[in-house]
Amino acid sequence: MARHKAREHALQMLFEWDFRRTLLDEIERGYYGSLLQSEDSTAKPNPDEFAGKLLRGVVEDLAAIDDLITRHAANWRLERMPAVDRNVIRIAVYELMRTDTPAAIVIDEALELARRFAGEESVQFVNGVLDAVRKELPAKMPLTAAAPSRAE
Repeated sequence: MARHKAREHALQMLFEWDFRRTLLDEIERGYYGSLLQSEDSTAKPNPDEFAGKLLRGVVEDLAAIDDLITRHAANWRLERMPAVDRNVIRIAVYELMRTDTPAAIVIDEALELARRFAGEESVQFVNGVLDAVRKELPAKMPLTAAAPSRAE
């Protein structure tokens, strides 16, 4: 459940970044600050490490991620996709490329995010794109030099 919530946090922060293109640290501070205000709590929420990894990973690998999405989103230009769909797919593609999470779990989690934040029509679209991307990717792509090692 913790990773599911982290994916929700990452999606919400990535959604904001997609529109504002401001510093990730600023987005994270603002996001977690808004959680404090919305939860009627005096305890400051701690940034989620996995959510931060997803957010930063997507932004760092954006060109490769967007290239994969563009090749598999038939008749859809990236900038014309609904923003929620685009960012759900980005997070899932990053996970497929750069984490050890099994593809079935990544896709299932992406579908849950699409269902929650966009609706059933988006679920079908997200599923189609991710299934095509999954078929193209090798079992797991090697991590780039800039990515953290698996030992961390």
